[in-house]
Amino acid sequence: MYNIVGKNKILLSISAVLVGASILALTLWGLKPGIDFTGGTIMEINYTNERPTATTINEELKGLNLGQIDIRYSGDNGVILRFTETNEQVHQEILQKLGQPEETRYESIGPTIGKELTGKATWAVVLVLAAILLYLVWAFRRLSRVVKKGESWRYGAGAMLALFHDVIVMLGLFAVLGHFRGTEINSTFIVAILTVLGYSVNDTIVIYDRVRENLLVDGWRDFRNTVNRSLNETIVRSLGTTVTVIVAILAVYLFGGESTRDFILAMIAGVATGAWSTIAIACPFLLLKRK
Repeated sequence: MYNIVGKNKILLSISAVLVGASILALTLWGLKPGIDFTGGTIMEINYTNERPTATTINEELKGLNLGQIDIRYSGDNGVILRFTETNEQVHQEILQKLGQPEETRYESIGPTIGKELTGKATWAVVLVLAAILLYLVWAFRRLSRVVKKGESWRYGAGAMLALFHDVIVMLGLFAVLGHFRGTEINSTFIVAILTVLGYSVNDTIVIYDRVRENLLVDGWRDFRNTVNRSLNETIVRSLGTTVTVIVAILAVYLFGGESTRDFILAMIAGVATGAWSTIAIACPFLLLKRK
């Protein structure tokens, strides 16, 4: 049996570095919000013939009061445009001035809707975290009766720390990507966070559940060994599930469309950190200030 808990200091140190680097990136650069949060328009078009330069596109759209136009190339013939909120009439004028290219994406969101979405997204994450905490306390309530009062809250707190770790690392990654690649966060990023929260806590519960089973059988004599044995009994399944999920969504990242790539990248990062935090954060927390 491999002594996994004997490496707790190393595992925690790696997590501390990841979280510290993520917080530093968020402090220095912050996140780059997309039009879902700030309002505006995003248009993705493809040219069947030669793609015009950014200067030519700017000249063609001059006079439509689109504000500062952000122009980026996509693939061999695609162009992604970002500008202020517009109506349908202006939308059609843009297409006409650009020569009626193939339009693959068009979204226009007002600033009020963006603010509402920001508030709802924040509340969604907070409510999901609160629901997960209460569920874990309820699911492990038997330990509070058998081991000692309040024991189930320790399991809930351990899972919460792991989830905060996962979210901070995801935010830090997108702060780096936003600074160096211009990657924006949008509503799909919130979906990715909520999905990862569910995956990560599921992975944590699998190991916590085995700890509970072994603890109820072996008793409280050597809790450190009980946690280590539980990790050894579940780690192959946990890592196998994680690798399978990552391989599946990696295929979507490589062969899917450009519009879903950032969402898939957030999923890959979240699933990986979710599996890691269960071993490096959630389980060591059960041993905190215990022999």
